[in-house]
Amino acid sequence: MLNFSDIIRGFTDTIILGQLCISDSYGYQINKSIKESSNNSFELKEATLYTSFRRLEESGLITSYWGDENSGARRRYYSITDNGKKIYSDNSNDWIAIKTTIDKLIINKQ
Repeated sequence: MLNFSDIIRGFTDTIILGQLCISDSYGYQINKSIKESSNNSFELKEATLYTSFRRLEESGLITSYWGDENSGARRRYYSITDNGKKIYSDNSNDWIAIKTTIDKLIINKQ
């Protein structure tokens, strides 16, 4: 039986892109926002998060830059590109279609 984390993990890149649509951010803050947005029911492992960053950057969906050191440790910030915004929109629309179909197949059968 699949658990919640297994199902949602397939949408990791889209979830990260969604966070970056709000504003540029760094790894720890993005993961914290994801955890808070899910009411603490989902959190990415650090390795998964940074693997996604690398994949998204290599695909041209995000860019990264080093932030200012004035507030402590130097952080790598991530920013979504125009293509990343388009892919996020496309993936969000796909999710709505998938959810609608699943709702028809499962929820309406109860």
